[in-house]
Amino acid sequence: MAEKRPFDVLNNALNNNVLVKLKGEVEVRGVLASFDIHMNIVLDNAEELKNGELKRKLGTVLLRGDTVVFISPASS
Repeated sequence: MAEKRPFDVLNNALNNNVLVKLKGEVEVRGVLASFDIHMNIVLDNAEELKNGELKRKLGTVLLRGDTVVFISPASS
């Protein structure tokens, strides 16, 4: 199996749904539009989740990289 680097995984996730957990127990789900070397990410059609349930729709958001705990593939 080929070694995967973190940016390879993020590149493969572009234009797909991801779940992002942020510091403070906040979770955001949306389509990964872009990211940079600081792990700042832009999500389209973003939604804030609480206990896995939709809390509110956010639209397009920029999430600052130093608040990201993890990014994972997500179902819509």
